[in-house]
Amino acid sequence: MLYTSNVLENLNNPFNMIGYCIGWGIGVYLGSRIEEYLALGYVTVQAIVSSVNFQQPMVLQMLGYGVTSWSAEGKSGERTVIQVLAKRRYEQRVINLINNMSPNAFTISYELKNFKEGLWGKSLL
Repeated sequence: MLYTSNVLENLNNPFNMIGYCIGWGIGVYLGSRIEEYLALGYVTVQAIVSSVNFQQPMVLQMLGYGVTSWSAEGKSGERTVIQVLAKRRYEQRVINLINNMSPNAFTISYELKNFKEGLWGKSLL
């Protein structure tokens, strides 16, 4: 078994360093794949759609997602901003729903670190 101390004690042996680097890289890769598969946590998906259409947020709310929306003004006119809170495993599903309703939507998603009460104080999806 190759440990960090073995590598540091034998810096003149390139096989130790190569083996350690490969092992470290595989560990990081596998760890990130497992974390991605588990999809723990929550995300916020924000979409800017090209029309003032408040049916889209209502559809997402009826599906059980936490939705906040508001009117906005952009370079090309009026827009609707839709902000959706969902469990991370449902991120792609929410993005697909938004894109099906508004194919030209500008969509951003990001991971939530902290939140308190509101809709998430109750059990959801």
